[in-house]
Amino acid sequence: MQSRISCFNPTLLRKNLTRFWPLWGLASFVGVLFPLALLLDFIRRGPRAVPSAAEFSNMYYSVVAGALPVVSLGYAILCAMVVWSYLYSARSVSLMHTLPIRREGLFATNFLSGMAMMLLPYAVTGALCVAISLGYGCFDIGSLLTTILVVIGESFFYFASATFVAFITGNIFALPVLYFLLHFLAVLLDWLISTFAQGFIFGFNSSYTGVAERLSPTVALMSRVGVDRTYSEIQRYEGTYTYQESVLTAVHLDGIWMIGVYALVGMVLLGLAYMMYRRRRSESAGDVVAVGWLRPVFRYGVAALSALLGGQLLYELFWYSFQSGSYYDLLPMTVCLVVAGVIGYYGASMLLSKSLRVFRRSWIGLGAVVLGCVAVCCALHFDVFGIAARVPETSEVRSVEIDVAGNSYTLYPEEDAALLEQVRALHQAVIADEAYIRDKETNGFIPAVPAGDYEWTWLWISYHQGGSAVGRYYSLPLTRERMAARDTYDALLDQLVNSTEMKAKRLHLDDSHYQVEGGSLYVEKTAMGYDLSDREAAAILEAVGRDMAAGNWGTYDWFAAGQGQELAVQLDLRFSGSGEDWRGTDWINVVLRPEMTETVACLQELGLISQSDLLTYRELYPENYETETAATEAVYGSAVSAGRVSEEVTYTYELPVVGVEAG
Repeated sequence: MQSRISCFNPTLLRKNLTRFWPLWGLASFVGVLFPLALLLDFIRRGPRAVPSAAEFSNMYYSVVAGALPVVSLGYAILCAMVVWSYLYSARSVSLMHTLPIRREGLFATNFLSGMAMMLLPYAVTGALCVAISLGYGCFDIGSLLTTILVVIGESFFYFASATFVAFITGNIFALPVLYFLLHFLAVLLDWLISTFAQGFIFGFNSSYTGVAERLSPTVALMSRVGVDRTYSEIQRYEGTYTYQESVLTAVHLDGIWMIGVYALVGMVLLGLAYMMYRRRRSESAGDVVAVGWLRPVFRYGVAALSALLGGQLLYELFWYSFQSGSYYDLLPMTVCLVVAGVIGYYGASMLLSKSLRVFRRSWIGLGAVVLGCVAVCCALHFDVFGIAARVPETSEVRSVEIDVAGNSYTLYPEEDAALLEQVRALHQAVIADEAYIRDKETNGFIPAVPAGDYEWTWLWISYHQGGSAVGRYYSLPLTRERMAARDTYDALLDQLVNSTEMKAKRLHLDDSHYQVEGGSLYVEKTAMGYDLSDREAAAILEAVGRDMAAGNWGTYDWFAAGQGQELAVQLDLRFSGSGEDWRGTDWINVVLRPEMTETVACLQELGLISQSDLLTYRELYPENYETETAATEAVYGSAVSAGRVSEEVTYTYELPVVGVEAG
């Protein structure tokens, strides 16, 4: 008989591996399919398909960054379910605890068994990949060692977290549910709270902020661990033909430090699991929550999740069609939240008690749930935390993005201090008129304001502060009367958008963050399209800038409707980001009008259009606009504005902002 002080039992380890071999055997079989498919592809394509060492390393790192977290997440819970399965049956746990092995020995041996099951498929797959790379002469020891460390680190973390959850519960069916909830709770709460808050808070329009993303390891690893690739241009020769080819010369794994952090977190979770096992009662087998102090956390946590998710669902089903405006009505939402929270509270109580008789003496907990739901709704409705009124100072931001009038702008404190102050003043004016904006959204203008004297526009502002951002979205009613007044948001918005500085920003004139690299031109009359070179695009951009300086381009009319006064020529300019703060790619559609003489002359000099092409849409398709004018005058009368001067629409594609703060 073995000593009861043994901290490791090799017989139990062998038994676990042989008993559960179908799990790790099937995983190994699936794993080797990929390198075998790669080998067959090399054989089929011949010597030219042989990758370089950098390309093979890129394959390793791409799998590590893109697939490893997801695979380890799912495989770890399967290993934990088989290794710790004896904890969930009263008979099996009693049998294991009568063996001449201390709990320390059972814990260490079973954990090592699970880690062996985790690593065996990776080891088999990796060995085959190494053999292929050695055979084709593309072996790189540095990338191999890095990949091995990453695989071990992530496997340890995921299995340690699965082990931690295994000792929280005594029910094998609850184990995977609690495991996935633990891994995605931060993201789930972020989404639930954000979607709930935007129904109350003026201007808040974020469904996910990313503030607590690092508490959801799989999401964080997928978004923050990436591959940094370096390419070089190499000249190739094929007979008399010469061409340039981009060749991968170096590859690095970015964000690998996060895997080390999560491995340390795994050690903490493993220590907590061991402490719980030492105190675990064998009678807890079958309990949804096996740790006494976590039972209230589970009960009220389920109630909170049920209230947030179920409350919004009930509101959408029974009240959304009755509400006025886009914001929640306080009383109906509170009732829905309370109903869903109470259902969650009693559902969790039934799971914990393994009985339907949970209503007796439950009034204290029920009252806490009801008061919590009422407090949350009131706090958001009355904006106790001042989220809607928050306007960051210029010194607090690295950049500000503003999207308005079909255009997007990026402003920087060191370059655009005056414009940023105008943006902040506009934002504060919008916040001050919250009641007015909500009233117009609910009741409209009719008959207070004549048709043609009011319009709706949208405004989106995002303040970037390092790795986080504060974003706000507003649907704003505009009137001619308020725009002519002083210090209203209508007037401030018009002054900002139609200022010379913002027009220049619209064109990226003297903008160190963008450079024009091409574009396109389409002539409606001849149905001819042209791709613009960087030289042609630069010349056209300068011409549009001269028209802007002369006052012939860029003035946005907020109230007029388009009547076909623009030229039937579609002009697009394409910009690429430059400098250290790369901003992605930007496309600008420049609407040409007859008074833009500089731009028209430039296009003619480049041979892109002729005098006969200079027709407006109204001249080219008069039948369309006669019908439109007649219909408009029949509804609003003859006092219809001559046309909207909407000079361009900007589409910007930029790198994603990591970690958006709720405000």
